[in-house]
Amino acid sequence: MTWRPRARSPDRRRDPVRASGMLDRVLGELGLDVETTRRLDAALAAALGPTLAPHFELVDVRGRTLELRADSAAWSQELAAQRNEVLARLREALGPDDAPTELRLRLR
Repeated sequence: MTWRPRARSPDRRRDPVRASGMLDRVLGELGLDVETTRRLDAALAAALGPTLAPHFELVDVRGRTLELRADSAAWSQELAAQRNEVLARLREALGPDDAPTELRLRLR
């Protein structure tokens, strides 16, 4: 038996969808919007600075709590020691109403 691609009936074919539109839709369903997410991500990178930022990624936002994943326990401890300064920088960048009030850290 030779392999043949599965034929789809004409009514089951789908038109291509732009990934950017899909991302906006999915983020919207999660209660997030792209601009707010980008703004938060940029503010977080600036607040962490060039030393810490490469070692963390934003995993989740729950209310006003950011969940970050560290690439090692040592970097997680370093951020824990600087938590108040980072939160203050985020407050300055985002404003007191939009800034996170807590950081949760976890390891990869």
